Amino acid sequence: MLERVKSGQVKIAEAIEELRHLPFEDLGFACIDHHRQIRRGFPEVIFCPGKTTDQIIKIFESLAAKGNNVLATRAEPDMFEELAATGKFPKVRYEEEARAIVLEQKDIEPSKSILPIVTAGTADLPVAAEAKVTAEIMGQRTELICDVGVAGLHRLFKHLPRLQKANVVIVVAGMEGALASVMGGLMSCPVIAVPTSVGYGSSFEGLSALLTMLNSCAAGVTCVNIDNGFSAAVTATLISKKIEAGK
Repeated sequence: MLERVKSGQVKIAEAIEELRHLPFEDLGFACIDHHRQIRRGFPEVIFCPGKTTDQIIKIFESLAAKGNNVLATRAEPDMFEELAATGKFPKVRYEEEARAIVLEQKDIEPSKSILPIVTAGTADLPVAAEAKVTAEIMGQRTELICDVGVAGLHRLFKHLPRLQKANVVIVVAGMEGALASVMGGLMSCPVIAVPTSVGYGSSFEGLSALLTMLNSCAAGVTCVNIDNGFSAAVTATLISKKIEAGK
């Protein structure tokens, strides 16, 4: 913005107006944290559950107006359809498996490293997809490795040479969640475990997997909340970026 003022592309009064909204913008029902892009390197993300579609659209418009890329998680198809119907975002798309609305307005510099996202079963894919979409909009390249859980552990072995080159690995597993401990014992990098709500009644909607991962005997396994692919992706990407930056 300062460069645009210096070159005469933006008047000082216009720059002041932009700066006025830089810390946050009060929409009445939400305070949009525009400063997050500067603090953390990526903008605020919209968590859709609990919000009306009209609120989501207004928040989306506020974030998009700054020229940044926008991500809305846990979005239903009808929310996307109403957003797209406004005609304001021709590049917006809906990632069905991840239940995410994505708008890429500016180029994303891809990471040097690849973040492996490993699932124990096919039923864990929606959570893995959320992690994948989140990491990629932050500029982190990813690789999805599916259905290599402990019921057939030999399926994992062919991927080990690539996995062992990673800066960090995300492991997504439901049922008893044992794959995270297995991976923790094989990797020389941090393992971020994501318990999913996949399983029969005694899995208690992911609680069994969560407790297994929290009680892992493999050092270096860290656990996020049930079905929280988003948080796992953000954490993994931040770790990987610091490594690539040499900090």
